[in-house]
Amino acid sequence: MSVSMYAHIRRNPRFDELVSKRTRFATILSVIVLTIFYGFVMMVAFAPSVIGMRLSEGSNLTFGIAAGLFQFVFFWVLTFVYVRRANGEFDDINNEIVRSAWKDEK
Repeated sequence: MSVSMYAHIRRNPRFDELVSKRTRFATILSVIVLTIFYGFVMMVAFAPSVIGMRLSEGSNLTFGIAAGLFQFVFFWVLTFVYVRRANGEFDDINNEIVRSAWKDEK
């Protein structure tokens, strides 16, 4: 792509919309992931009795194991949500911006 093509893309108001939407979405997901991950680490550090509690009498499954497994599942779900939105809404806006730039370039 030429320099003028990049200039067309940067001037497109949809480009700023795309950047702000992606940044906001990625920030929200990052805060969620960091809160859950570091919340778990903090519980291990400051509430080991809670982490070691058994989920039911006679069970070998503790709250810590269940919470750790929940994190894996939850992070996979968040990844799926991000990929769906990136491949859907964000790619649609991106394609619109590029088509507009090609049309303006000709």
